[in-house]
Amino acid sequence: MITGKNYIGSQLSAKGEDVYKTFNPQSNTENEHVFHVATSEEIDEAVTLATEAFEVTQTLSGVQKAAFLNAIADEILALGDVLLETYCAETGLPAGRAQGERGRTMFQLRTFADLVTEGSWVDASIDTAMPNREPLPKSDLRKMYVPLGPIAVFGASNFALAFSTAGGDTAAAFAAGCPVIVKSHPMHAGTGELVSSAIIKAAEKTGMPNGIFSNINSNGIQEGTVLVSHPKVKAVGFTGSIRGGRALYDLATKRDELIPVFAEMGSINPVVVLPKALKNKTESWAKTYAASIAMGTGQFCTNPGLLLGVKGESLDRFISILSAEFVKIDPTCMLHPNIYEAYAKNKAKALEQPELDIVADYDAEVKPNYAKHAVATVQGKTFIENPTLHQEVFGPYSIIVQCEDITELETILSKLEGQLTGTLIADDNEATDYPKVISALQNRVGRIILNGMPTGVEVCPSMVHGGPYPSSTDSRFTSVGVDSIKRWVRPVSFQDWPNELLPDALKNENPLGILRLVNSEKTKDVI
Repeated sequence: MITGKNYIGSQLSAKGEDVYKTFNPQSNTENEHVFHVATSEEIDEAVTLATEAFEVTQTLSGVQKAAFLNAIADEILALGDVLLETYCAETGLPAGRAQGERGRTMFQLRTFADLVTEGSWVDASIDTAMPNREPLPKSDLRKMYVPLGPIAVFGASNFALAFSTAGGDTAAAFAAGCPVIVKSHPMHAGTGELVSSAIIKAAEKTGMPNGIFSNINSNGIQEGTVLVSHPKVKAVGFTGSIRGGRALYDLATKRDELIPVFAEMGSINPVVVLPKALKNKTESWAKTYAASIAMGTGQFCTNPGLLLGVKGESLDRFISILSAEFVKIDPTCMLHPNIYEAYAKNKAKALEQPELDIVADYDAEVKPNYAKHAVATVQGKTFIENPTLHQEVFGPYSIIVQCEDITELETILSKLEGQLTGTLIADDNEATDYPKVISALQNRVGRIILNGMPTGVEVCPSMVHGGPYPSSTDSRFTSVGVDSIKRWVRPVSFQDWPNELLPDALKNENPLGILRLVNSEKTKDVI
């Protein structure tokens, strides 16, 4: 089923001579399939097809788009064990993780199908004309969201299904009415091709235009550069490193036509442990966070990489228990030798910083690509003065900052870069005593958590997976949940148009039966 070719619309293509293989980090060997890097010609063909397809997709009904999204989910499930086996072979992750991520991917697709079937997401707003208004008459104005056009999506390294080929970015773009060109992540190109075949089958079964989806292979930066620079691409979705996301953002700003780049990037996800919680539930929270830091080999964008508390006996005990629990955890495999090497390098750089104490460092022999986890601690003043300590170490690593008092803790929070999440650990009613801490945390994050762990991102309307830069390039948007559709649309206002020429969402009779804002009142009534 895996050919190693690119999907240029519905056709398989391999015009280039450059090839590569994926890698199994568990066995530390290359996988068998050979993948063909897309040529500039193939990328241009994919974008041209997407542009032609957009003439159709922008007018699709919610029911038609929902049928396509649901069919993709069905076809992904129909791939069966071959998808799960390929996923595991290319990521080193266990079968349970593969099954869970497949389920999440399908859930995302079906959630967007439900959204567009109902239809109110277009945010229709109508202000009817007032021709007799003095001193000037008022025009009839009607506004709604419309799709942007072809979207370039870059697959993530750490979620080969849920944040990749048919992941949240792609599902949201299809729901909006936008064709998608995916630059498959080189670490899991086989998984990407299998999912691509499911999307193509779903498109054919539901009558979608050729070009609504393409999948291009790449093992470097050239293909992504060509894709983002293409004048017919209208927006970009990316999940990955700050370096990668910023490079795409900068590239997009150099185009003749500027386009948005929605990049979800690095985050160390601060966790504040308040004094009473630290004293009364030391052991519980220490064990909880030892497990959280190590979860998934620390390869989550929401991994808790920074813990803050006020100095004292309770914090000392917390550090001692967390460290003892942490070294008991068996090391696990990272996604790829390159990710392992980057983790080892960045961890070593962090641990070499002056005035930093290593409190947990797994030092036994491990298999190739298995991460040796570590926890360090540092004084608040040192942390403030050393920007290197603020940088993400992608893997099972965290740093505990010992603050002199709450004022210093607030100062540290205010000086942090933007983060995806921030967590507050508090005893009963304790949080009410620290409004400045809560405010400082809220100002730096996209999601603020009380008495929980940041790992785990629920797919629901109230989720925000984004935050101030550099956690994302635009803190007004989320990359998870149905609101992520808003990245791939723009508002258009129709002034003084006859009813019969208006989109259905804005017509007087409200044929879609959606909720609309009519003359400042939300209603489903006809006008």
